[in-house]
Amino acid sequence: MFWATLANALFIFGLRVTDVSMGTVRTIMVLRGMRKLAALIGFFEVSIWVVAVSRVIGNLDSVWNVLAYGGGFATGTLLGMWIESKLALGHVYVHVFSKSKGPEIAEKIREAGYGATQVQAQGQSGPVHLIDIVVPRKRSNKLIRLINEVDEGSFVTIEEARQVMRGYYRAVK
Repeated sequence: MFWATLANALFIFGLRVTDVSMGTVRTIMVLRGMRKLAALIGFFEVSIWVVAVSRVIGNLDSVWNVLAYGGGFATGTLLGMWIESKLALGHVYVHVFSKSKGPEIAEKIREAGYGATQVQAQGQSGPVHLIDIVVPRKRSNKLIRLINEVDEGSFVTIEEARQVMRGYYRAVK
């Protein structure tokens, strides 16, 4: 009896880890405009969920099933976020503000094969150079390292780019 209860709880836990991590990735894909793949993942996600919830509802007398359901949800959330960070889907829009080294930053970025738009701007403490770059999210850390090589004191913000059309950006393999 104990082994059957434990096996059922572990099965529920595994199902929840799987469906919740799939749901996290699916949500990111929806936000990135990857609708067809998100729908396909959603089909399998909810199918797995139905099996998991039916195992819990069918055995409500076992606290282990309820704990496995909740624990699987929490673990699946963490796993889904980890998977999404490794996939690094989509593009990001990087804004760089530099008091004095804007042209050097833009040149270094262009030499690396990325497009960079540089403009003069007015900051709180005076003139600044603003450099805007669109880059695949997988390459954003490399881009930040390039920027820091020129100006570690530059102010950098990064935001998600929902969709990228035309323009110049490096097609990195």
